[in-house]
Amino acid sequence: MRLSRTLAPTLKETPAEAQIVSHRLMLRAGLVRQTAAGIYAWLPLGFRVLKNIEQIVREEQDAIGAQEMLMPTIQAAELWRQSGRYDAYGPEMLRIKDRHDREMLYGPTNEEMITDLFRQSVKSYRELPQMLYHIQWKFRDEVRPRFGVMRGREFLMKDAYSFDLDYAGAVISYRRMMLAYMRTFQRMGVKAIPMEAESGPIGGNLSHEFIILAPTGESQVWYDAAFERMDVSPAAVSHHSPADLERFFTEMTTHYAATDEKHDPALWEKVQEKREGRGIEVGHIFYFGTKYSSPLGLTVAGSDGTPVAPHMGSYGVGVSRLVGALIEAFHDDAGIKWPDAVAPFRAAILNLKVGDAACDRISEEIYAKFAGDALYDDREERAGVKFADADLMGHPWQIVVGPRGAASGRVELKRRATGERQEVDLDAALAQIG
Repeated sequence: MRLSRTLAPTLKETPAEAQIVSHRLMLRAGLVRQTAAGIYAWLPLGFRVLKNIEQIVREEQDAIGAQEMLMPTIQAAELWRQSGRYDAYGPEMLRIKDRHDREMLYGPTNEEMITDLFRQSVKSYRELPQMLYHIQWKFRDEVRPRFGVMRGREFLMKDAYSFDLDYAGAVISYRRMMLAYMRTFQRMGVKAIPMEAESGPIGGNLSHEFIILAPTGESQVWYDAAFERMDVSPAAVSHHSPADLERFFTEMTTHYAATDEKHDPALWEKVQEKREGRGIEVGHIFYFGTKYSSPLGLTVAGSDGTPVAPHMGSYGVGVSRLVGALIEAFHDDAGIKWPDAVAPFRAAILNLKVGDAACDRISEEIYAKFAGDALYDDREERAGVKFADADLMGHPWQIVVGPRGAASGRVELKRRATGERQEVDLDAALAQIG
């Protein structure tokens, strides 16, 4: 993508409404623009990050056998009345009526809808277990939307739902999903600390939230250093093996982890390797048994023909929230420092003298080799502006093409995460970036 033709409106000054680092940097780097209170348009660079995060989430869901589908954003109020949540959910739910005066709602979550779809389609225990997920926009009418995409009213979420014949099967599904979450966050370059949590309006009696560590996080976090060493790779833990999953789950839940709401000083004193920090919740998983299948009349024929209400779980990841959370975890005074896996582009190509034959030729050659995975700063701007914007946007690598180096076929290569710079020939630069 050529920066001269890209909608990437960077800002030198911080907008007054931005209260936290991620909000400030997303606005300054031209990733998003607010269109209404708590609602944002995703501009091209921000949208690329959003899609990269979404794809990692998708791949790890697929790896455990979850099936992707897509449910509508608008739901019938009647389903929520059957579950008992329509009046209980609160003013965060946007309630509307269509032209025929039918009560509808903009879905904040999808337990009722997926249960109804499953009820229409699955009849026998032989069709269980199953996991279904979608990545869809949600709306919750926050009283005071703030912190940019970290606590907006409209947000992109992956929500998944498991259906099992009994509690034992549901626990296996729950553990598979927990493992998938740990791998998802690890691929994004962050450690996620799982913590026992309240289930809230979704319900259930087995629940964990996932906190990623960030110096500017919203919650104080206490945890055992064992979480930093935990190996969740496929070679270490197989999601196909119940024994593996039980060992993994036992290890996870025997180590201490708590937020300020759950912190127990007496238990904390017993931890051998103490770690403290700040954290941001980016995911939440629940097991809630037959809380939705029973009131909505979902049953399958058991092995003896007796109707059985499947046991269910619900599993959410805040895809758009993760964009902000990752910035909170990876930034400096100059701007964003994207992890490689989620960055909008692998590299920024900075042509310091547009119009110089050697600079133009080498810059175009590099740009062609990246096949669309580089942002080429071809603007007729001062070098200082290009350096500042590249640091602000946070692409993992910067390839600086200046007239002195270009004359001898050399470029300057900068690693954004560390600030390390080196002058190398063109082939060596491309080989190092990969």
